[in-house]
Amino acid sequence: MVMHPSILLIEDSPGECELFRLALAQTGLDVVLYTQHDADAALHFLNDRYHQSSIQACSYPLQEGGLNRSPTARTISPAQPSADISPTHPPAARQPFTRDAPFPEGAHSDRASSASTGDRSGLPSLILLDLKLGRRNGCDFLIRLRADARLAAIPVVVFTTSDDQTDLASCYANGANGYVVKPGTFEQLVQCASDIGRYWIDRNVTPYPIGLRC
Repeated sequence: MVMHPSILLIEDSPGECELFRLALAQTGLDVVLYTQHDADAALHFLNDRYHQSSIQACSYPLQEGGLNRSPTARTISPAQPSADISPTHPPAARQPFTRDAPFPEGAHSDRASSASTGDRSGLPSLILLDLKLGRRNGCDFLIRLRADARLAAIPVVVFTTSDDQTDLASCYANGANGYVVKPGTFEQLVQCASDIGRYWIDRNVTPYPIGLRC
């Protein structure tokens, strides 16, 4: 068994969740994408994942050295889109997007919050966090996540339209590992998703097993 990488995207706009899903499919990264639309739902999701992974821990011993992550556990498969992504056509290049913009050609409006096959328990490899989440903002989520010792080591990258220095400082002060301003075109979003994924999924090493057993 290996740990299959996954990303949890916390974003209150279904349209932007779908755009990121489509962009991630274009990167060739072999990663499962989960989406949650508010902080409370995301924390419930993480608690459930932690509980399931704890139950299964006895069945999957750690590899030598204490890290359940071999050199092949997080390989990139350029020809294989994510198991949780199913675009029908490549999106048009350099198409701008906003919360009110239409989807690129080939986008679909239905969305799944998890992969439908295989053993999908376990904590995500990375959390992408929108800063503006309606009643609660991203910093509130960060505070609550970092206060929970079970979940505190999960890397969190704030993914937002805000380039305000106050927001930037507040996110890092509350435990963000990174801060990325959303790009303005779909082509740039694909590149951004690739850059984020290839570092945090393929390069970054976590202090305990994070990901999906498969």
